[in-house]
Amino acid sequence: MNLNKVFIIGNLTRDPELRSLPSGAAVVNFSIATNRVWKDQQGQKQEQVEFHNIVSFGRQAELINQYLKKGSMVLIEGRLQTRNWEKDGVKHYRTEIVAESVQFGPKSSGGGFKQNSNSAPIKEEVKEELPEINIDEGDIKAEDLPF
Repeated sequence: MNLNKVFIIGNLTRDPELRSLPSGAAVVNFSIATNRVWKDQQGQKQEQVEFHNIVSFGRQAELINQYLKKGSMVLIEGRLQTRNWEKDGVKHYRTEIVAESVQFGPKSSGGGFKQNSNSAPIKEEVKEELPEINIDEGDIKAEDLPF
């Protein structure tokens, strides 16, 4: 059995770029950043940022282009795909996430949704505040983790 499934939540690092395939179908490309924060062995806070290339097709691509912009939070469910092509005799590779499902995050002042003049405003949902969970990281050692 094989499985190629990705779930990722992050913020767009640039505005989506909408194009059309020769068939006329819409395709959109954008990237999102995810952050990982941890404390090292000396107790110093460390942070690592990963950048992920995303591609989406059809009506979903059109909606992404219409409502998302740089800074928007988004949940992507999809699959990994690596494309390759040759340019000027050099072979290039690009690994990207093909979005099968996209959920838009909350609107915020820094990022959020685009408001095109010809589009209806998005109804804002009331979000329940989740309690903060504090974990004593002193009890967790990297060598104890099974992975």
